[in-house]
Amino acid sequence: MIISFTMSQDSYVPGIPLLEVSGLSKKYADKADSAGLRSISFSVEKNGITAIIGKSGSGKSTLLRLIYGLLEPESGAIRFAGLKVEGPNEKLIPGHSDMRMVSQHFDDLNTFANVYDNVASRLSNVNLEQKREKTLEILTTLKINHLESQRVADLSGGEKQRVAIARALVTRPQLLLMDEPFNQVDAAFRDQLQRDLKQIVEETELTVILVSHDPAEVLGLATQLVILKDGSLVAYGNPSSLYNSPPSRYVARMLGKSNILMPDQAAYLGITIDSPCFAIHPEWLKLKADEKGEFVVESVFFRGFYEELIIRHPSLYLRVYQIDHGVLKKGDRVTCEVIKYVSVENY
Repeated sequence: MIISFTMSQDSYVPGIPLLEVSGLSKKYADKADSAGLRSISFSVEKNGITAIIGKSGSGKSTLLRLIYGLLEPESGAIRFAGLKVEGPNEKLIPGHSDMRMVSQHFDDLNTFANVYDNVASRLSNVNLEQKREKTLEILTTLKINHLESQRVADLSGGEKQRVAIARALVTRPQLLLMDEPFNQVDAAFRDQLQRDLKQIVEETELTVILVSHDPAEVLGLATQLVILKDGSLVAYGNPSSLYNSPPSRYVARMLGKSNILMPDQAAYLGITIDSPCFAIHPEWLKLKADEKGEFVVESVFFRGFYEELIIRHPSLYLRVYQIDHGVLKKGDRVTCEVIKYVSVENY
């Protein structure tokens, strides 16, 4: 894929974060106390992908809408290139001019118009030749130029997603906001779309913030994670660092389906710790068949290139990943070696 376009840099100010969220709070009078956001602070540098993740109802979509200026915060501020992002109380037409937002339901698309017209309609008619050139360029970049004459209503979910992204990018925004962008896309299309999105970010000046309910789909895509729980920010940083050193049991389970054990269970694995609890990712355990072993294989699941095993002890269950297939089966007794573990906070 050859990318020749560049994103707008009109608002960018070198030396400061492209986006800065400070003490952001939002309450909903008609919802539970846990709804909304409470004192959220983080920053986003230019030219990267930030993924906002968390369980359903944690405030992910609310945060995205606040960033774009569609909602008014109760307190705190959002600054884009050093300037305050104005909300609906300050703007007649909400939404920031240097940002574009793609919803998970493709609300912005005209399903009865063709692909070309959906994308081209975002550009002015001052220079029709340039308008067509820019439209075909972004359609080619997203590999949907062959669909330019087809109605959006006749497209698959993955194709509609690409049209929505093309429509958002054709005006060269600095920041692209995406709400569950892979939610209605099958696995093969999702992988290709992720690769294309990552390449666009690497080869242009685009910055992306996306919301996802599935950490696994963004762990290898994002350059930064923002993790929410019940409206609060519980972790923020590099995906690799957060995966290998999760600060809490919530983050450990979200990123790695981690085994969470209390101090009184540590002895069964030969561990002595002085912390509220500890986390062991499934791949941090090694099993060995042993007729005198204290653990018994409860279940074995085929997961493609690896197996997932559930082993039990009278006092605990553990999830284990192993590459070798067919070595162990249900009912086998095993010993369990801990390769790595990390202390985490109990929340």
